[in-house]
Amino acid sequence: MNNRRKKADRHDQATLLSPVDTDEEKHEKSDLRGDWGNIAILFFLYLLQGIPIGLASAIPMLLQNRGASYKQQAEFSFAHWPFSLKLLWAPIVDSLFWKRFGRRKSWLIPTQYLIGIFMLILSLHVNRWLGAETTDSGDSSAEVNSTLNIPLLTVIFFMLNFLAATQDIAVDGWALTMLKRCNVGHASTCNSVGQTAGYFLGYVAFMALESAEFCNSYLRSEPAPEGLVNLSGYLWFWGLVFLVTTTLVALGKRELSPSLDRGHEEHLELDIKQTYRLLVDIIKMKPILTLVAILLTAKAGFAACDAVTSLKLIDAGVPKDKLALLVVPLVPLQIVLPLAISKYTAGARPMEVYLKAIPYRIGLTLAAAAIVWITPAIIHDHHVPYYYYILLLMNYGLYQIALYSMFVAVMAFFARISDPAVGGTYMTLLNTLSNLGGNWPTTVVLWLVDYLTWKRCSSAPENDCSNGGLKDVCSAAGGKCTITLDGYYIEIFVCLLYGLVWYRWGSGKIRQLQELPLKAWRVARRVQRMHSS
Repeated sequence: MNNRRKKADRHDQATLLSPVDTDEEKHEKSDLRGDWGNIAILFFLYLLQGIPIGLASAIPMLLQNRGASYKQQAEFSFAHWPFSLKLLWAPIVDSLFWKRFGRRKSWLIPTQYLIGIFMLILSLHVNRWLGAETTDSGDSSAEVNSTLNIPLLTVIFFMLNFLAATQDIAVDGWALTMLKRCNVGHASTCNSVGQTAGYFLGYVAFMALESAEFCNSYLRSEPAPEGLVNLSGYLWFWGLVFLVTTTLVALGKRELSPSLDRGHEEHLELDIKQTYRLLVDIIKMKPILTLVAILLTAKAGFAACDAVTSLKLIDAGVPKDKLALLVVPLVPLQIVLPLAISKYTAGARPMEVYLKAIPYRIGLTLAAAAIVWITPAIIHDHHVPYYYYILLLMNYGLYQIALYSMFVAVMAFFARISDPAVGGTYMTLLNTLSNLGGNWPTTVVLWLVDYLTWKRCSSAPENDCSNGGLKDVCSAAGGKCTITLDGYYIEIFVCLLYGLVWYRWGSGKIRQLQELPLKAWRVARRVQRMHSS
């Protein structure tokens, strides 16, 4: 039940919007003539960006099937952090470039080539690092066990996501000049739909095609012991796609400078030093300090549900490909929901929707834990009844409604309070903090699950199975390590108490921030001083 990393922010740190927009600019009609090809290119670039994100989300499922501990899952969760830290290097991407090649292409082309190369190299070794590799005979069905190499997997996928985040900064900036001024609003649609499609291909499609059960049931006439693809082959394919398409973009798409005939305006620009000074000035503002505290703590109450629930379902016998496919019927909901919710967040108090969604999300967290609790009693001999999938889908769908309500509300609040003089920098800062507020609790709860879980060996009660050696001793004696107290439920309880306490504190703080006048959030004078200096 992880978040989908859909972003509404623009990361062009060097582009500073005019402090005062005229009515004509606000209501300028879209004219797509001449921009359809650019929209297709943007959509495809965002799709490519979603591929490594989706693949990184599939790895925890594979690790869980290979017996990875929750501590190891916590280690791998660091691979998802680059999108929460990209503000640290975004000003560098915006300020340093080779003018002759193009401001955005100077970063886009090298990062996409590196992503392709990383995928090709990873495809040659990923089976061994995941704890299984093929025999020398070349028979892919004959695997031998080896040790999970979690640190190396984490580093590789961290770098993949780092490159994807860097590509995101470049593409977001390019969108502002690739499209005509009146069509820039379509860039966010390309971002959302393209990255969702890429995530779907990297995660859902891979999990389905990698599953022998799914392929035998729906795609094959003759059963086979393996799926149609494996991770190694999938990485090799997409690595080649990255290399080929990046070459086509490098040779076939020219980057144009902002031009008045396409409706672009002359914008103020800050150098690297000025941009970092601006970020520090924004963070020092008293309302921002309060908002930072809210953003970094708001999601901790849902961390156990978001990070651990799906892994516990796999432990209980739910096929990982079926869990991934639960996303499919919800894709229309994910597209329509933000549009429906936006009607209620367009006013002066968008965070009221955010606050109203929190109790429902807390309740659905308890419902998810209850489903995990009853799952072992429902699944017998690897058979999962259809009514159980309906139950999962209902809970997941309702949870997504609460999650998206909070997401759209906080994005609307960010858009309302961001100083238009520094809109890109301001929005990116707030989105980075929001993403970071979701990542650190995920890592913490995954790390603590094993420590909070109590086990005993069935043949030797004094053996607590606390490490691999004791587990081997238990197995050698003919026993089995059984859970007497699952740390997952302890975390759910602690998160519940935390969420209720936070809601009591946070609702008051959020309402106070909503009542502040917009001038309390402005930093325009500082920007003007920087530019004049």
